[in-house]
Amino acid sequence: MQIRKTVLASAAAAALSMGMVSLHAATQSVPAASAEKTTKWFVEFNGLPTSEGAKLDAVRAEKAKFRQLAAKAGIKFKERRSFDVLFNGLSVDVSPAERAKLARLPGVKALYPVELIQAPKAERALQGLEAPQLNTALAMTGADIVQGMGYTGTGIKVGVIDTGVDIDHPNLGGNGTPGSTPFPSTRIPFGYDFVGDAYNADPTSPGYNPVPVPDDNPDDCGGHGTHVAGIVGSNGTLTGVAPNVTLGAYRVFGCAGSTEADIMVAAMERALADGMQVVNQSIGSAFSWPEYPTAKAADRLVKAGVVMVASIGNSGTSGLYAAGAPGVGKKVIGVASYDNVSVTLSEFTVSPDASPIGYAPATGAPLPPTSGTQPMARTGTATSTADACTPLAAGSLNGMVALIRRGTCTFYTKAFNAQTAGAIGVALYNNVPGRLNATVAGTPPITVPVVTISDTEGLLIDSRLAGGPVDMTWTSNTGSFPNPTGNLISSFSSYGLAADLSLKPNIGAPGGLIYSTYPLELGGYATLSGTSMSSPHTAGGAALVLQAVPSVGAHDMRDRLQNAANPKVWSGNPGTGLLDFVHRQGAGMLDLVQAVESPTTVQPGEMALGESAGGAVTKTLTFKNKGNTAITYDLSHDKALATGPNPYTVSAFDAPATVGFSASSVVVPAKGSASVDVTVTAPDGLADRSIYGGYVVATAQGDGKVLRVPFAGYKGDYQAIQVMSPTANGFPWLAKLEGGSYTNQPGGATYTLAGGDIPYFLIHLDHHSRLMRMEAVDAVSGKNMHLVSLDSFLPRNTTTSGFFTWAWDGTTFKKGGSAAPVPNGQYTVKVSVLKALGNPDNTADWETWTSPVVTIARP
Repeated sequence: MQIRKTVLASAAAAALSMGMVSLHAATQSVPAASAEKTTKWFVEFNGLPTSEGAKLDAVRAEKAKFRQLAAKAGIKFKERRSFDVLFNGLSVDVSPAERAKLARLPGVKALYPVELIQAPKAERALQGLEAPQLNTALAMTGADIVQGMGYTGTGIKVGVIDTGVDIDHPNLGGNGTPGSTPFPSTRIPFGYDFVGDAYNADPTSPGYNPVPVPDDNPDDCGGHGTHVAGIVGSNGTLTGVAPNVTLGAYRVFGCAGSTEADIMVAAMERALADGMQVVNQSIGSAFSWPEYPTAKAADRLVKAGVVMVASIGNSGTSGLYAAGAPGVGKKVIGVASYDNVSVTLSEFTVSPDASPIGYAPATGAPLPPTSGTQPMARTGTATSTADACTPLAAGSLNGMVALIRRGTCTFYTKAFNAQTAGAIGVALYNNVPGRLNATVAGTPPITVPVVTISDTEGLLIDSRLAGGPVDMTWTSNTGSFPNPTGNLISSFSSYGLAADLSLKPNIGAPGGLIYSTYPLELGGYATLSGTSMSSPHTAGGAALVLQAVPSVGAHDMRDRLQNAANPKVWSGNPGTGLLDFVHRQGAGMLDLVQAVESPTTVQPGEMALGESAGGAVTKTLTFKNKGNTAITYDLSHDKALATGPNPYTVSAFDAPATVGFSASSVVVPAKGSASVDVTVTAPDGLADRSIYGGYVVATAQGDGKVLRVPFAGYKGDYQAIQVMSPTANGFPWLAKLEGGSYTNQPGGATYTLAGGDIPYFLIHLDHHSRLMRMEAVDAVSGKNMHLVSLDSFLPRNTTTSGFFTWAWDGTTFKKGGSAAPVPNGQYTVKVSVLKALGNPDNTADWETWTSPVVTIARP
């Protein structure tokens, strides 16, 4: 799911916001509308929740004490939700100034923003498919084979926290008619709607309505949750991974497709209470730390015995360290996405032999017809880089369907230019291997059908047009088409590592171009793409393993799945045969046959090596054999690609680590265990600040079956990364908010603290930070006037020109003490940033910046 990140994990006195726009040094200003703010916060208390062994009375006593102290201090806030089980705290709605007071109350451990989360929409629901299939994706993981062995998820409860589930869908146990199936149903006996249809948490969207109206029926009006549930357990004309699981549907999105992170935590607590054995969350907030509340709650689900599976995120174009919560949780199975090997698409045919061409309708254009023949024309060639990016001759495409190559300008520009030249349709083809989704929404609107096809299909039509006339015929047919990027990591799948250098993602599964159930009112079936789709493949797979091997605990499931997985070659150039980055595919493609059949597991199932500044890293791997026969494993190492030091622009390097073993093989006795030490040395020739990885391979003598353990590490000193990067705009800034823009004040400025005239600090973070401290200092005497802000677990900016914004209301506070306004006068603000894994007692692990003089002049 897509996340609109607001502000930062915080125990702060300043108002925070984030803008993600490009600035221009010549103007030294930026529109303030680009910054986002939140008034909704998690308040975490010092004590543990009940899932960690705390007594309920003690947990609730902490909350009562907090409320009492807040009332005594006259702090105004609205309590949203209270959490006892997986998180000890509250969520509240509070103004920036009042939030500062909450953060200073005794017993408060930290504050974290309640993230706004957007559910992705289907590009287009496919119509008219009488016998939909998910079989190609199931075959990629071996789920079809495991089903043939008699394991279908019977007796296993899988909770889906999402947009709800269409309880009327016949493949999910419904009656097949909208509104006809009572809840709870046989297939979906558990669930809850936490929000109601009208709930809309996005203040920027029409119909903003942040007030949840819960009810008992978790029916789906968005589609995403029904699609996810179908992948997990569809049973009917479409077969999911585990078609006989019992489903729990926990709806956290309204029909508008937005939710908030505190509702996710509430749903996790409900799923635990309902006895779910596996929980899937195809939801995430990118660039998160494992300490974020949804990740913490997910970790505690695992401790409580629930297998927790989550999408790792769709920020593949945003560079490294982009994995999202809850997928970054230390015990969570965070899942990457591979593209499906085939895709079900509508068809048109081309002359002279009626070759079928699979297409996807573009968003923002009319749907194509299902009959009719028209001539085609090309607007460029197979090598054009800016095809149809400039106006075309009037009438040059009259009555024709234009074939246009992707590149340089927007899809809308291409479609509009073709339409203006008289085209009655447009077929856009890719300029790189694979298929594409396109949006042609714009003004004036596109009024002719626009479809997208693959690069190979486009080249086929182009070559035929080069030789003479070509006609195309629209049909009502659908078909299964090979996907050139099948079995490769999806372009949208996020990169790790996590901010604490833990290995993320942990594993991968099919997520690109997945056909599954969809609400009956929206067509019944749809093809969607995302790590949202790969996560339920893994959750359903976990259900099959639990049925086949009931002794596998929630703590062990990730290890077992990782041991069995198969890493895939680099999506950037598959022909090299080089394995893709460990910090993008984790252990590799889910292999359920091996996960079910293997008598041996290796723990830990992954090795996070941390930073290499201290030299080689040695880890102990323990093999456990539950079989009746001793097995000897020969040990080796498969290299994987490394990424370079730039976190925003990913570069690939063939730079393998050196791997040594304490023994070249290990004998694992029947019903016993054995251990081996593995020593990994970072690649010598790889630049510092790069990320490297590979796989320990254990090959059984005799049958040749393989177990793997992925590893990844950071080359060099992690604390050497510059966090407060100036960028081309010379950040940080002291700024004024004037006329809707932030304006840089390099020479200092005067603020009245009235009518919004307050100082702002704009800071770009090139990397995650463990802690940011802002202190006011008297510019004349040098006296420290205490804290302006204290923020924990900050993410990096998503772009090289992005920025975070802090506002100061003239109040400072002592850590754990009271707050007070500073007198009128002249001050500087010292900003200190602790590196991601920095030692707060080591000055070398801090970066500092001192602002220009801030003159406080209250009237």
